[in-house]
Amino acid sequence: MTVFDLFSLFGGLALFLFGMDIMGKALEKQAGGRLQKLLARLTDNPLKGFALGFVVTAIIQSSSATTVMVVGFVNSGIMELHQAIGIIMGSNVGTTVTSWILSLAGLEGESFFIQLLKPTSFSPLLAFIGIILYMCKSERKQGVGTIFIGFSILMTGMSAMSSAVSPLQDEPWFTQIFLRFSNPILGVLVGAVLTAIIQSSSASVGILQALSATGVISFGSAIPIIMGQNIGTCVTALISSVGANKNARRAAMVHLYFNIIGVIIFLTGFYSLNAVFHFSFVNEVIEPWSIAVVHSVFNLTTTLILLPFANFLEKLAILTIPEGHSEEKFELLDERLLNTPAVAVERARATTSDMAELARTSVLQAMSLTHTWDEALARKVSEQEKQIDKYEDALGTYLVKLSSREMSHEDSQKVNTLLHTISDFERISDHSISLAASAREIHEKEISFSKDAQEELQVLEDAVQDLLNRTTDAFRRGDLHLAGKVEPMKSVVNELVRAIKARHIARLQAGSCSIAYGFVLDDLLTDYARICDHCSNVAVAQIEVAQDSFDTHAYLNDLRHGDSSAEESQAFRRRLDRYRARYPFPAEMEEK
Repeated sequence: MTVFDLFSLFGGLALFLFGMDIMGKALEKQAGGRLQKLLARLTDNPLKGFALGFVVTAIIQSSSATTVMVVGFVNSGIMELHQAIGIIMGSNVGTTVTSWILSLAGLEGESFFIQLLKPTSFSPLLAFIGIILYMCKSERKQGVGTIFIGFSILMTGMSAMSSAVSPLQDEPWFTQIFLRFSNPILGVLVGAVLTAIIQSSSASVGILQALSATGVISFGSAIPIIMGQNIGTCVTALISSVGANKNARRAAMVHLYFNIIGVIIFLTGFYSLNAVFHFSFVNEVIEPWSIAVVHSVFNLTTTLILLPFANFLEKLAILTIPEGHSEEKFELLDERLLNTPAVAVERARATTSDMAELARTSVLQAMSLTHTWDEALARKVSEQEKQIDKYEDALGTYLVKLSSREMSHEDSQKVNTLLHTISDFERISDHSISLAASAREIHEKEISFSKDAQEELQVLEDAVQDLLNRTTDAFRRGDLHLAGKVEPMKSVVNELVRAIKARHIARLQAGSCSIAYGFVLDDLLTDYARICDHCSNVAVAQIEVAQDSFDTHAYLNDLRHGDSSAEESQAFRRRLDRYRARYPFPAEMEEK
């Protein structure tokens, strides 16, 4: 083997790892929020968890990435430890898909079909199709093109490595090295160390498949190395769990124990049977497809044996990391998920939805205090506002970090929407504090409203509640049609506020209303109007970002003055008239 063969080996390895990296990221990007939706289908059934882990790993071609996501979910408190175990097992089997794809490099035969399946035949064509798609303007086509290009680079690197190491078959020292790997302990250690260094069992299995082209690697040498590769892949999750809460660290330990116990069972069973039956294939040369078979058989066998004992793995992890006296804290947003941007975006959106719901609840509770004072409820409103402040701080920091990551156009739109809306939800909760302060003043000063004033305020409160509910629902569902109903409703609320102020002045002049009531009324009306302003901001952000624009002032001006499209203007007018009819004052109802 010459120095130039060594250069080719390093170059092939670089292309292989680079191709695997960009293909995996492109697959993950194309999967988008579907990854989060898949993993969100939590179940206590280990079999369903296994299927879930298998599918997700097969999509993104990385068991390490799936396991890191699981650690992040457990650390965030959205997944229980026992729910994570089945997914971890499924991810181990899902990663074997890669080895089967890579085994295509070892196909032999002269038929047209066999030749067509060989990477040297279809990779150049796939790269050509990929670059054409990559040059298109469509983001989806560019994503598919990136997958094709990544796969072509990966297979080109695989071929380059195989060609570079082929001269090693004539080197006695190379043959001696792999003879030593027939020692199970040494083979497991080598496989584990290699995988721990590159942090990818798929990549390390691929390297082994490339080395098998030398014709000097036997089944007896390869099997322990493959076992070690499964242990080495646990390093990524273990590193990721540093600094996480107990259950997240236990999830990483479950991954480690699953593979260690599986290796012990598999190797004990294999060598025990070999001692009795003397398997003839042990000393035979292993092919790339045979490596894929061993990799799959090991993971499937381990899963079949240990899946019924998922509770045992959970208890073992708990014994390793026992309960302490300190209170466990869950992170709202786990930075481990930033490595999978599509999942991180969905997690940020779900957290913002929780924040929106908490803000809505706080406002409704504060509104109820204006009618019936409750000291405990007032304290709850105050505590919720502090919690929403924490939401805003956490989300703001997280979204800024997330925005620097590479993601799809759709995910970028979601991040932009979140960045524009979290401050509005925080401001809505601030007004719940202001409403509670007005309610306290009404209670302490024993301010009583006239019957007419009470009826007018009730109409306004109903309209504000309706608007707040529509805004929150539109945001949580990502419903642009529902978001389009917010602005006309806000216009109706503003009309009601102006009408109430005018009626109050009239009653004040007639001597039927007090000045003290007027001060409190003005505060209430200001809060209700500001709440609706922020609801409008949230809805407009959804609509404008979806249209790749963000000129709120121009959008609202066009909408109100009929300068937008005829369809939008007509829809706005229809809704405005409908909401006006829905929220008339009592006197207006009598006139009708």
